[in-house]
Amino acid sequence: MVVLDPELETLTRNQRTICRPVDYSGIGIHSGKKVTIRLCPAEPGSGVVFQRTDLPGEPVIKASVENVVDTTRSTTIGAAGVFVSTVEHVLAAVKAYGIDNLLIQVSDKEPPIDDGSSRLFVEMIEEGGIQEIDQTTPIIKIKNPVYWSRGGTHLAALPYEGFRVSYTLHYPDDKALQNQFFSSMVDPQNFKNEIAPCRTFSRYAELEYLIDRGLIKGGSMANTLVVKDDVVFSKEGLHFKNEMARHKALDLIGDLSLVGYNLYTHVIGFRTGHEANVLFAQELLNSIMTEKQ
Repeated sequence: MVVLDPELETLTRNQRTICRPVDYSGIGIHSGKKVTIRLCPAEPGSGVVFQRTDLPGEPVIKASVENVVDTTRSTTIGAAGVFVSTVEHVLAAVKAYGIDNLLIQVSDKEPPIDDGSSRLFVEMIEEGGIQEIDQTTPIIKIKNPVYWSRGGTHLAALPYEGFRVSYTLHYPDDKALQNQFFSSMVDPQNFKNEIAPCRTFSRYAELEYLIDRGLIKGGSMANTLVVKDDVVFSKEGLHFKNEMARHKALDLIGDLSLVGYNLYTHVIGFRTGHEANVLFAQELLNSIMTEKQ
């Protein structure tokens, strides 16, 4: 339940974690290696943390914008020479379900890709169950618009009673990726039904570039939509007519979770990717910290 703290004049709710550990094993999209992910309950105030169980000492990395080290085709976080990549899909599900404290253990440098969406992580969260903790966390209401632009890429966070994400996708060179739009409130039900099933995609023209750089070793028609002109190659066909815009909204939710606060805002993205999302997340965090001073 969201309540207003009259002394602090801010919204708060009880913190959440999951009830029990749950795990899954699959293939990493970039490494092509088999990897196990395990979601574990975490203590109040611990936040969302990744742990590399395959490395000596099982080091941890907090999921925060300050720890982002790379945004090439996915978002990678790192600390003290330890990295976890492609964190956005699991983080999007964690944020949509309002989970504040979670230990995410991975046995390699990235979570399994499953079908290229967040469906797997929704299923894991629901299997693990959600419990509220008798300790509150604030909800930050964006009072003044925050903007970020570069070239033809634009992002804005506007005042809003709740958390909504809107996204416009436009790749002029591929007809199937022109003028797609999606908008939704971000809550467990909408995320599960309207956003989580939407898979990652790649333009056909980009495949050689990615392969030459040692990426997408685990990529296949089972986990990636491939787009060429007005044709979308997929093992199952499209889940939604605007599935690619919905997946971009999914990425945006996951990347903005790195701000580290629960937000009431309407985030609008136009032709953004991971780099822009993360730069905007830092801008948004700076704005929040300035407001708090």
